[in-house]
Amino acid sequence: MNQPINDGGPAFPGMTYISQDGKKNPEGMTLRDYFAAAALPQVDQRSHGNPDDVARECYQLADAMLKAREVKP
Repeated sequence: MNQPINDGGPAFPGMTYISQDGKKNPEGMTLRDYFAAAALPQVDQRSHGNPDDVARECYQLADAMLKAREVKP
């Protein structure tokens, strides 16, 4: 059985975003999505064979960032 993915919850809680289909989404993007987008400039896109590999690496970095947040100092 697969464990649910920790998405970190909403990246910007309290703000309202309008989705592409015109519906309001009060949570906007997840913190996981935000971290993955922030990681994109750091990934060497030329070394990957296709965009799917780039996206996969960005989400791996995002998952590592979410995991690091769980560690108590």
